[in-house]
Amino acid sequence: MMDINRRLFLGRSGLGFGSLALSSMLRSAEGQSQIAQFAPKAKSVIWLFMRGGVSHMESFDPKPMLNTLAGKSIGETRFKYVMDRERLKKVRVVVVNDANGQQRTKLYPLQVGYKKYGQSGIEVSDWFPHLGGCIDDLAVIRSMWTTDDNHGAQVQFHSGRHMLDPRVPTIGAWVNYGLGTLNENLPQFIGMGPRYFDRSDGHYLGPAYDEVKLKIDPKNPLDYARPEGDITSMEQLLGFGLVNRLNRHSQKNYPNDAKLEARIKSYELAYRMQTSVPGVVNFDRETEATKKLYGFDQKETKPFGQQLLAARRFVERGVRFIQIMHGSGAAGAWDQHSNLKAKHSELAMQVDRPVAGLLKDLKSRGMLDETLVVFATEFGRTPGSQGGNGRDHHPYGFSVWMAGGGLKGGLAHGTTDEIGFHTEQHPHYVTDIHATLLHQLGLEPERMEVPGHKRLERDFGHVIREIVA
Repeated sequence: MMDINRRLFLGRSGLGFGSLALSSMLRSAEGQSQIAQFAPKAKSVIWLFMRGGVSHMESFDPKPMLNTLAGKSIGETRFKYVMDRERLKKVRVVVVNDANGQQRTKLYPLQVGYKKYGQSGIEVSDWFPHLGGCIDDLAVIRSMWTTDDNHGAQVQFHSGRHMLDPRVPTIGAWVNYGLGTLNENLPQFIGMGPRYFDRSDGHYLGPAYDEVKLKIDPKNPLDYARPEGDITSMEQLLGFGLVNRLNRHSQKNYPNDAKLEARIKSYELAYRMQTSVPGVVNFDRETEATKKLYGFDQKETKPFGQQLLAARRFVERGVRFIQIMHGSGAAGAWDQHSNLKAKHSELAMQVDRPVAGLLKDLKSRGMLDETLVVFATEFGRTPGSQGGNGRDHHPYGFSVWMAGGGLKGGLAHGTTDEIGFHTEQHPHYVTDIHATLLHQLGLEPERMEVPGHKRLERDFGHVIREIVA
């Protein structure tokens, strides 16, 4: 009866977040937090994910051979071997008879030029000139591959498992679980921007390890952050006191109600967050020079720039994992089956300057060494054209980059073939990114588990040693 009364009270009092389960300190009976297993090189992660599939050939992996062979079928060239069935069959299609994810054999020329940047002389597309200026701080991985040729690959990149497999916790949830809090007034796993279609992160870890969704709005940064109606702070405080007493009583009668206990603790964190979070997303005390660095002076760059500046401010306050998605829509705006040149150049403009600003800002403040920045996407785009001026989904080879957090900079690691079809040197499955990230945070990828569940039952991923400083 007491348990029912507590549920009714929470539902009617306006003290909580509705269905939102907050992360961070909610260490319930669902499992005890792991601890760092060796000295970490990084404390926090800023995870930037471009939804839809960025063309690797028009971003960080130049393929001039596409210009030479433009208009020819792959089968007519010396690269016909890339179509070998044994090399292609590793991909599993999520949607039966899906129209996307085809090989698209008519080769399509590069839609953008490239320049060499920095002391490393690494080539970067003209659509990313500001990131080109930061190339000596980047470890570009040009040999990524995955096994999903549809946008379920977003789930795969975040979890390490195929869309058709049972759901497992995402990398952000595992970092939240594996590391202790550095700030008891803030969640340790924050998300901004459009969410991909898997709405949960914690899965068998529990809802306590889901991301906390934030908006850049000091007056209302959190959905359900404030109770409905005219409830004063004192009334809230009195309500929390009652909830705590009910909670203690309920623990005696229902000691194994882990989900309810996590929810109760989320209300406590929510109360503290009401004063902590708005200050972080309020940029009034930032200099005009800093705001300009993030692109606040340009309408195309300001929205993403605001999220990235907030990310830096959250890292300063001890938040462990900030996940920022770019590219609205069901599949993601980077999914350019047509009109690739116009749309990719537009989207690149939105992110290039703000991301470069983030890297420069972190570096100038001495924070880049302890902050790992990841720039990722679910797959690349086909060397061949789709619809005359677009590119299809391409899981066989694509690019991501990582920076800071004890990694080398000015490095291009791994290769694809001359037309950008398959990985060749140093191929890396998506779990290798996870393993490298966890390693830099002081966590052993293969040892992270909870009773009854390993982090991954197979393919824990391998640390990319070549990029570790």
